[in-house]
Amino acid sequence: MNAGRKPVQLQTLDFGVENTNKDSIGFKVNVYKFKDEQPTEQLNKEEIIAFIPQGKGRMSVDLSSYNIKVKGPILVSIEYLKTQSGFNPNFSIGLFNGGTYRYQGTEWKKMPVAGVDFNVMVKALPKSSQQ
Repeated sequence: MNAGRKPVQLQTLDFGVENTNKDSIGFKVNVYKFKDEQPTEQLNKEEIIAFIPQGKGRMSVDLSSYNIKVKGPILVSIEYLKTQSGFNPNFSIGLFNGGTYRYQGTEWKKMPVAGVDFNVMVKALPKSSQQ
């Protein structure tokens, strides 16, 4: 996603998901600079941990306390804390959203047209804090 030319601070990550497992699914949020269709520098300096509860609904992760300031192209990803067989939540899709990237093996691959419906709320920064 493109955060724009002027620096902004990430506030929340929001997405629709259905977890049909018996337990909640732990994950961490990663935010990267994005160049030439690949993530580069990781922008969050602390681990951001959250859990997808059982059932269906909107998931919202508060990012405001992590003070993540970005501009330009970024990649926001979720990474499961553990993987196991049959451990696949169903995410809402967004059509024509620029695609979604999935880490496969040793590289990021783009899944074009329909992608995961991730939404990031941002806050414009005052000129004095844009350094």
